Amino acid sequence: MHRIFDIVRQSLSTLWAHKLRSFLTMFGIAWGVGSLLLLVGLGEGFRSGNRKQLDSLGPDIMFLFGGRLPAVEGSLNSMRPYKLTYADYVAVKNEATLVRHVSPVVNREDIRAVSEYNSTNGQVFGVAASYNLIRTLPIMTGRWISEGDELNSRRVAVLGKEMMTNLYSGRAAVGTHILLNGVPFDVIGVLPKIGKENFNGTNIRIFVPISTMRELFPLKEANSEEKISFLNYQPLTRDEHDAAKQQVHSIIARLHGFDPNAQDVFDEWDTVESERRVGLIFDAMDIFLGAVGLVTLALGAIGIINIMLVSVSERTREIGLRKALGATNRNILAQFFLEGAFLTLLSGAIGVAVISGFMSLLKRVPIPEGFDPPRIVPQSAVVAIVCLSLAGIISGLYPARKAAMLEPVEALRQE
Repeated sequence: MHRIFDIVRQSLSTLWAHKLRSFLTMFGIAWGVGSLLLLVGLGEGFRSGNRKQLDSLGPDIMFLFGGRLPAVEGSLNSMRPYKLTYADYVAVKNEATLVRHVSPVVNREDIRAVSEYNSTNGQVFGVAASYNLIRTLPIMTGRWISEGDELNSRRVAVLGKEMMTNLYSGRAAVGTHILLNGVPFDVIGVLPKIGKENFNGTNIRIFVPISTMRELFPLKEANSEEKISFLNYQPLTRDEHDAAKQQVHSIIARLHGFDPNAQDVFDEWDTVESERRVGLIFDAMDIFLGAVGLVTLALGAIGIINIMLVSVSERTREIGLRKALGATNRNILAQFFLEGAFLTLLSGAIGVAVISGFMSLLKRVPIPEGFDPPRIVPQSAVVAIVCLSLAGIISGLYPARKAAMLEPVEALRQE
């Protein structure tokens, strides 16, 4: 044990004797480690922010809107629009075995909302009771729309956070009533703020039962009593979203009289597929950024090897003298190996510490919507540690073996 401490002391003395060279080498390694962790952390922050945006809408949501059909079969030059209907919703609910939850939505943005304190315009959504099972809609106070409210066409409303603030200016809303185009509605619930500004419109919406909406505020167009704005639904499982989508397509196509496999007839948004595609983009970005970081790290490792080779060359006579006085090849190997390992691990630790502090500071800085602050990814930290270990072993062992193989007489002859 005493011999090991002696070797460590000698190694530190040698590094201290060449402070500038040691500093520059350590800086290169620390820069490489920090670059690797920061670049991968930035990519992960982008991925995490995108995932949170989608989660603020709800898990595995599918949107289906009305589309356009060829007026003449097989012709894409003459397209006629079609709207989804309440009957479409009923058919999907009853027949689509791969759909877990489904809700129709009737959306109007021209309805005036009035409380006893203020008045405002906002989005009024007529939805089924199952809508909050599909979308992320936690209740802050009160309750959500029930099946009884929907069945009996009750005039009840749930307010988004900003809508409640606009109408009540911080006062309690649940238990009061509002007027929607002059029709009284009881406020039964209020939602907390959901998502970030300009991303989730839920905050400026008023939700009412779909039956009430269809009765009092149908869409403003010809024969609109049965028409809806769009459908929201969820597959039974994420892996079955394609099969669930095909099932819904078949039902809608049958009811509207067209081929479900026709091109460009469905206007929809599949958040599962969107997340998968974005994930592939971020995977490619992680690989690219990680490769850049690894190259930077490799340059630092080359610097370690270089400094150790120079160290062996400069200390040839010292090595010869030590061997003449009884030092073994193992002692010489251990000394140079420990010098390389010490430089590598200390530099890596400094790089991790500095970049961790930098990432902590970034958490306090306002960032654009859809992005999270970068964070240290465990996998990239493991890669950095493995690369550092390899760099330390290579940079220490190769020049150490070269030094240990020198004959004492030949080493002492070196100038």
